[in-house]
Amino acid sequence: MAPPLALIDCNNFYASCEQAFDPAVLGRPLVVLSNNDGCIVARSREARQLGIAMGTPYFQAADQLRRLDVVVRSSNYALYGDMSQRVMAFLGRWVPDLEVYSIDEAFARLPALPPDGLNRWAAELRVAVRQQLGLPIAVGLASSKVLAKLANRLAKRDPARVGVCNLIGDPELDAHLARVPVEDLWGVGRRLSRWCRMRGLSSALDLARADPALIRQGWGVVGLRLQQELRGISCLPLETVATPKQDTCCSRSFGAPVLDRQSLREAVATHVVRGAEKLRRQRQRTARLTVFVRTSPFSSGFYANSATAVLPLATQDTGVLLQAALPLVDHLYRPGCAFRKAGVLLQQLQPEEQLQHHLLQAASPAQLQRRERLMQAVDRLNRRFGAGTLQWAVVGLQPDWCMRRHHLSSGYTTRLGDLPLVQAR
Repeated sequence: MAPPLALIDCNNFYASCEQAFDPAVLGRPLVVLSNNDGCIVARSREARQLGIAMGTPYFQAADQLRRLDVVVRSSNYALYGDMSQRVMAFLGRWVPDLEVYSIDEAFARLPALPPDGLNRWAAELRVAVRQQLGLPIAVGLASSKVLAKLANRLAKRDPARVGVCNLIGDPELDAHLARVPVEDLWGVGRRLSRWCRMRGLSSALDLARADPALIRQGWGVVGLRLQQELRGISCLPLETVATPKQDTCCSRSFGAPVLDRQSLREAVATHVVRGAEKLRRQRQRTARLTVFVRTSPFSSGFYANSATAVLPLATQDTGVLLQAALPLVDHLYRPGCAFRKAGVLLQQLQPEEQLQHHLLQAASPAQLQRRERLMQAVDRLNRRFGAGTLQWAVVGLQPDWCMRRHHLSSGYTTRLGDLPLVQAR
């Protein structure tokens, strides 16, 4: 028998991160906003109970939130990213194999345990994560990934399960599958759900019991794997090693329109710096860089354009990427345009240890090593003292175009100056 699988998911992750470091908001309804304080993208359990809808624009809900005394927070990506890394590192010490699926959830292969010990193990994990990191989690146990996803959903929606649902050997499994609409299944999109509905397959149970020949005709091997997963036969292996990225994008909408060339250069330079840092974390180099800009699609005279530079030598050096990107900004800039978004796309990525040299581009090993040591030193200082501690001058000091985040919490885990202070008497 294959070892059981678990899907471990942090409940209301963004909202829970905010509550973990601010005792004053514990037990209070709380929402987290998207970029530029646009829409509600996360809600605490208390906010859900008030009926606050996901995706509601903040300007429409502001009066209601004030009336209900709801705590509002801007997205604190540095905090959420750091807490995600802490959660995954903690889980890695509890399970033999871990697949990080997203910022707040992971699939895990469980250690060898007796059947009656699985629920106890999951309950102990929930307590440990809450005590060590201050975050609530839900654990779904099953014999396949798709069923583990379903078990996790039941663990979060049924308070009687206390955050743990085990579908291994569950006599009511068919009843659970019958209550799940086919479009709510993991891996089923709009087109496939329409195909199922047209053939009378309206629930997960219908799909599990369907003729395999019919599923193969409509979905191919992907559909057969999903069907086998629903039947409890594991077909999707754990991906414990992250697949190398094919490209990396850095972009943000501006908090205020960008009208002049210099501000647009600063914005693109900021994205280039972030992109180069990502490449070094991913241990990759890029051989192709694209800069794109656009105005608001809701305004007259909409303008959008992009320009690409092919690098003769693949690199992760911030200075080299800035030299390639900034001339592209001058090409894309149009006087009179109110730019609302810009970004950088790094393509043709390759492993950093496999550098293909160029016959006409002289670069000695000593010169490359010196630049690599410089980039490593910059990254170490920014990791130790906080992002932006050591910055490139072209980025600017206090740009006006920065993202609107009027309700931003502190960088509790990423900035020394934001560490909470405790007064003992």
